[in-house]
Amino acid sequence: MRAHRSARRSARGSARTVRPAPALAGLLLAAALALTGCSAGDSDEGRAGTAATGAARPDAREAAPGAAGGDGDRSTASGTRATAPPRLTAQHIIRTASLTVRVKDVPKALETARTAVENAGGYVGDETTTRDEAGRVRTRVVLRVPTDRYDEVLADLEGTGTLLDRTAKAQDVTDRVVDVESRIKSQRASVARVRALMERATRLSDVVALEGELSRREADLEALLAQQASLKDRTGMATITLSLSEAPAPKAGNDDQPGFTDALAGGWQAFVGVLRWISLAVGAVLPFAGAAALLAVVWRWIVRPRLPRRPAAPASPAAAAPAPASPAPAGPASAGPDPAGEPDEHA
Repeated sequence: MRAHRSARRSARGSARTVRPAPALAGLLLAAALALTGCSAGDSDEGRAGTAATGAARPDAREAAPGAAGGDGDRSTASGTRATAPPRLTAQHIIRTASLTVRVKDVPKALETARTAVENAGGYVGDETTTRDEAGRVRTRVVLRVPTDRYDEVLADLEGTGTLLDRTAKAQDVTDRVVDVESRIKSQRASVARVRALMERATRLSDVVALEGELSRREADLEALLAQQASLKDRTGMATITLSLSEAPAPKAGNDDQPGFTDALAGGWQAFVGVLRWISLAVGAVLPFAGAAALLAVVWRWIVRPRLPRRPAAPASPAAAAPAPASPAPAGPASAGPDPAGEPDEHA
């Protein structure tokens, strides 16, 4: 366009100085040149625009798949996040059980229980054995078994005899385990920071203060580690308390018609009972009898001889009169006088 304008200006100037015919020819030539330059400029600009558009289009095509891929990746990622289940924390459960079983032979049943526990990877803890007045044996034992074999061992123990009582408990301590683990991590980081400060400390007072703080934090860390070990032991191993007792001896049936042996046994028991009661009575009376005998001996041999004797009472007339004599046989002796000087009644 600038060339066209300059051509027109030059044509006007030349038209002022030249003749009309040549000026007209020059004007037409200039117009043709101007039109040719404009069309060439337009075609060049069109080719440049087309080239730029073509260059831009492949870039757009290359960018479009990338953008589509990015959108697809984002949609895939969002879909994965939406469909993926949340990460679950492993459960930590403390399992305990108590069994009371009646068996025929306690030592044999205890050995069976011990074998079942050891085969499951557990061990036998505390054990207490007693014997009652009737001679029956009772045993109480604590068993530790892995939690994954807990139900299996429990069923084996129940099959050793007659189940009298069963109590099972489960305590979820997952939150406590997670809390202890988090506190251990924080405490370890705290101990590491204090040690780093001790390495950079230069004054003695700072070193002493940091050593005290380090000791306190290490003690807290050891306490947390002990809690973690205890929780790990109780959640990894279940506790079973097993009580074994022998069955009572069966009672003999009642016999409506007792026999000779029954009568003999009853008589013997009655005889023994009578003797027992007699011995009890004798034992109760014996102290009193001994005391009475002692008093009698004292009275007879000590007290009585020392008492004053009373004078003999005079004979009564009735007692002084002689009893009538029996008639004497006739003879010379009978005619004589009585030796006492009394006349003979018959004379």
